[in-house]
Amino acid sequence: MVSTPPCWSARLAQRATERRAAGLWRQRRHHAPGATRDFAGNDYLGLAREPCLIDAMADGARRYGTGACASHLVSGHLAVHEALECRLAELVGRPRALLFSTGYMANLGTLQALCDGHTQVFQDRLNHASLLDGAALAGARSRRFHHQSLADLDRLLARAPTDAPRLVVTDGVFSMDGDVADIAGLASVSARHSAWLMVDDAHGLGVLGEAGEGCVGRAHGVDEVPVLVGTLGKALGTGGAFVAGSEALIEHLIQFARPYVYTTAQPPGVAAATLAALDILAAEPERRERLCTRIARFRAAAAGLGLPLMDSPTPIQPLVLGNGQRVLAWAARLAERGLAVGAIREPTVPRGQARLRITLSAAHSDADLDALLDALAACQAGEGDAAREATP
Repeated sequence: MVSTPPCWSARLAQRATERRAAGLWRQRRHHAPGATRDFAGNDYLGLAREPCLIDAMADGARRYGTGACASHLVSGHLAVHEALECRLAELVGRPRALLFSTGYMANLGTLQALCDGHTQVFQDRLNHASLLDGAALAGARSRRFHHQSLADLDRLLARAPTDAPRLVVTDGVFSMDGDVADIAGLASVSARHSAWLMVDDAHGLGVLGEAGEGCVGRAHGVDEVPVLVGTLGKALGTGGAFVAGSEALIEHLIQFARPYVYTTAQPPGVAAATLAALDILAAEPERRERLCTRIARFRAAAAGLGLPLMDSPTPIQPLVLGNGQRVLAWAARLAERGLAVGAIREPTVPRGQARLRITLSAAHSDADLDALLDALAACQAGEGDAAREATP
């Protein structure tokens, strides 16, 4: 007797029911510009609505068209892409850089091109999903070391087979915790075990370093960090990503990174806007200084309120509330006051570590920070009142 295959509609409905029952259903919300104070996005330097970037994007579109119309290897690699790759390589002190359409694609393409089933991959336990997925796409097994533990990484490398290539992979700034990887320590351990080090500095580029080159940049050369990834849609306010490294690495990716080979090149207007963003990054260091001031002010005030902030020196300020429903309740109260924050729950973060992911920007004013802090204090006070009412 031939069994009846499961109905796709029923399968989708069951998955939806399970996710809703777990309190993990996600929803998209429409955010009109200016309608809310944004403490959820990653526009760290306030460049996303900068008029000169908007003008540069329009000029790029007028010159080259709205789209590249083909992949880089067919006819889509334009002069503006070439110029941007050169500027990015210069920023991070690498011989070459290669543009990708998104950060996710950059990580997938790099790991897929470098790894196979014989490669030994070692990943920080809190790495971004794209890094884990990239290794899986390549058929490589990822061994996970304890977050920020050089000793655990050293132990795993020491026990691994010595007859296979080794790749250590880490976020530069961890997107949900806001802490910064120990690049020097990771480079030292990797070198001791003849492993390459790959760093995804998505949230450090534009923010950290003397010139906004990130937590790796020129401080750690291509010998220490052979594979460096950066994204353009966060501090630089545009979109896309790049991989920087040696001539041999970039040529290898051009030949073998499928997400690069088989994808239309990014719109030329976006590349033109990113070049304008790099000009501002070089000419206006006060944006980074202003951001640092905002971070210090927020952390000092939050500590005075007794808010459970994680230890983060970056614009990512996680307020760990533990329970997913509690996080959603706080986020809803903040939204009522016109404040957008990230309500982060599992599986994005481990169970029991649900949090408000508050992100700060150089564009935030003192009034913006005061409004956020007042709202957080009200959420905290409201919980205290509810607890007292519930006590017999």
